[in-house]
Amino acid sequence: MRPTIQHMNPSAEFKIPEGCYIIELVNATHDPEMSIAQARVEPKVTTQWHRLKGTIERYIIIAGEGIAEIGDLPPTLVQAGDVIVIPADCRQRITNTGRGDLVFWCVCTPPFREEIYEGI
Repeated sequence: MRPTIQHMNPSAEFKIPEGCYIIELVNATHDPEMSIAQARVEPKVTTQWHRLKGTIERYIIIAGEGIAEIGDLPPTLVQAGDVIVIPADCRQRITNTGRGDLVFWCVCTPPFREEIYEGI
């Protein structure tokens, strides 16, 4: 691995069928251990139930508020500064309950790949 500095490119944001917008921050062969993406959920939107096969995911909430539904945990209010740890193969979804966008970073180990995503 070599030292790198990567700059966010807001114009690279794209919508995914799950119901949120994504900007890939780190997901390349130069960092084979993890990936980082920024997710943005618009007000009153709930993402689709899904799970990541064989991949642990962490949500780091950086703006907004919402309700996280993770595995068998009760629906839980989350807000900026909270961290959600989602074990591999665990069902998940999140709802934006605020007036502004709910924004969080998704940190995946191993790195996210499309073939690990499974809608439920």
